[in-house]
Amino acid sequence: MKSADASNRNRRGKSKKQPTQEHQARLLRELAEAREELTRLERKLEHRPDFGLGQGSPDIYEWEMNLALRKRVLAKIASLEDALKSLDEGDYGICERCGEQIEPERLDILPDTTLCIRCAQRIRY
Repeated sequence: MKSADASNRNRRGKSKKQPTQEHQARLLRELAEAREELTRLERKLEHRPDFGLGQGSPDIYEWEMNLALRKRVLAKIASLEDALKSLDEGDYGICERCGEQIEPERLDILPDTTLCIRCAQRIRY
């Protein structure tokens, strides 16, 4: 007996495309790059410029920018790790909101996305 999800996909003429080793390789490559970036940013953050009231250093702006970038890289690492976990569990490429298959073109551009284009647009607008 087919599930409702499988029936819906078949009625719409869509077939479920299985994730490939290419997806896994790309996720692993992007994860390695993100971890390298995190290491680079953490080295830059080791020394915080000193400033007092009425005094300033342009270096503090760069330090704060690197701190913000570190936060973004940490989020990207978590997202990539989640995508790899979902790949191992067989859930990769399935929209977490509607349960439909995420468009292969979208996964090619955003391999760690968890939403199909329709759901992403609904959230954004």
